[in-house]
Amino acid sequence: MIEVKNLFKSYESDFVLNDVSARFEKGKCNLIIGRSGSGKTVLLKSIVGLIEVDEGEIWYDHQKFSHLDTPSRQQIRKEMGVLFQGAALFDSLTVEDNVLFPLDMFTSQTRNDKLDRANFCLERVKVTGSNGLYPAELSGGMKKRVAIARAIALNPRYLLCDEPNSGLDPETGIVIDNLIKELTEEFQMTTIVNSHDMNSVLEIGDKVIFIYKGCKCWEGSRTEILKTDNVALNNFVFATNMAKQIKRS
Repeated sequence: MIEVKNLFKSYESDFVLNDVSARFEKGKCNLIIGRSGSGKTVLLKSIVGLIEVDEGEIWYDHQKFSHLDTPSRQQIRKEMGVLFQGAALFDSLTVEDNVLFPLDMFTSQTRNDKLDRANFCLERVKVTGSNGLYPAELSGGMKKRVAIARAIALNPRYLLCDEPNSGLDPETGIVIDNLIKELTEEFQMTTIVNSHDMNSVLEIGDKVIFIYKGCKCWEGSRTEILKTDNVALNNFVFATNMAKQIKRS
């Protein structure tokens, strides 16, 4: 479980996060959605610790992450898997070495044990026979799969994903969504997905939090989102779907 309590973040006089509180549950896909500039990316980066909030608390289970020193935070980061927008693979490393990277950094396992774990993760995301390839030789969907394999290499308790479907066609995006959901349930991770993709919401949104102008404007499930009378959320859903229809036509 990850919980944020009364988060505030401002740049100069503008609030980017304004008293945001939320609980992200274990074994479920928790989605943060909202328009560009709404504050959802700042919220996710604050949870990871890439941005320091002005006020509020961030809890990882029973540990107050926001108030820990750097070495103590490092211990929790070993239990995080992060899937960056665009995959963010190291171009100069092979697929195998990309997945080995966190194992080399954070564990003292033998080389054989690391290779076994890397191969297990690649097989789990259905990427086999590509160990020696470089990211430039992979499709967009394959890059995301390799990035997921790297994210789960340390068997994390927490999985944090920033726009995992960015740059993918809708069919491939659904495959990545389903993979994230399967892994979340299989390994009982607390998964947070930052997204503006309504396909993702309707496919895997066990819990959905809508951020609007820096505030948590709505929360519920993927079924409840279709019945809400929240004007801002309905405008977001309608505008997102309309934009997709125009783009496809």
